[in-house]
Amino acid sequence: MANLENTLESFKQTLLKQGYRIVGNHSGVKVCEWTRKSLTQSRYCYKQKWYGIESHRCLQCSLALFWCLNRCLYCWRSFKIFLGAEMNVKPDEPEWLLDGLIEAQRNLLVGYKGNVKIKRSKWEEAQNPTNIAISLIGESVLYPHLSEFIELAEKRRMKSFLVTKGTYPEGLEKLRVEPSNLYISVCAPDEETFNQLEKPIKRNGWEAQMESLELMRSFNCRKVVRITLVKGHNMHNIDGYVKLIDRAEPDYIEPKAYMRVGESIKRLPETAMPSCEDVLEFAERLADKTGYVVKDFFKPSRVALLSRKN
Repeated sequence: MANLENTLESFKQTLLKQGYRIVGNHSGVKVCEWTRKSLTQSRYCYKQKWYGIESHRCLQCSLALFWCLNRCLYCWRSFKIFLGAEMNVKPDEPEWLLDGLIEAQRNLLVGYKGNVKIKRSKWEEAQNPTNIAISLIGESVLYPHLSEFIELAEKRRMKSFLVTKGTYPEGLEKLRVEPSNLYISVCAPDEETFNQLEKPIKRNGWEAQMESLELMRSFNCRKVVRITLVKGHNMHNIDGYVKLIDRAEPDYIEPKAYMRVGESIKRLPETAMPSCEDVLEFAERLADKTGYVVKDFFKPSRVALLSRKN
């Protein structure tokens, strides 16, 4: 137990140096780049443009900072701060945790208060987030009180944006309260590509993701499948992606370019980052095969939006 506590403390110190704020035993906040840009430049994230989520009022967090079931080559995090697939710490209570995350976000935004480029009214709005993006790092579906956490957020009139790799379907199956938005992030049209890019730490990773995609069909919230595109690795086999979409029946599909940042620069070359043209060409091919329609493209993030025709 002492060794685990020492390891956790070391990992937490690493993230603090990277601009995170740690909350409790297993969670953390980091101000999103688009929250900063919204405050200082009046620019916004594609989620604001497409889904109405105000960038300056979005809280980006993780409920499982050091736990994940994959070691994706394109992930920006370091695998040195990684404790495996099972959260072996005492889970924090949801209400205490939500309060702590909001307070941590406020602390991170304190320095913006005196910035003459920022409207005071906008900074004040940012103190009370209206959306919580459970997406930062790690696999937050591992948090055992996720339903209660989402329910509390909804009671405070906060929309929830849950992002998962889908390799822990048990977590989705246990949800008794749906998030406002459910994202399943995929990167492979077949098991071989999945194993090469995702590097799952459990043998049944591909089967688990397929199960999660099946489960997605039963959700009534907004459903999105994001496809992270890594040039030279996973932009082949469109028919394989069509099968994934048929399995999940999402409302939207987001083909998005891998962005070469953080620790991923040690694993992938610059040529692995698709251009805007690459992403659009992939999106159009996928649209032709699925019957979805390419509705928009957000150049700063190199991401396309496909939606159902209806």
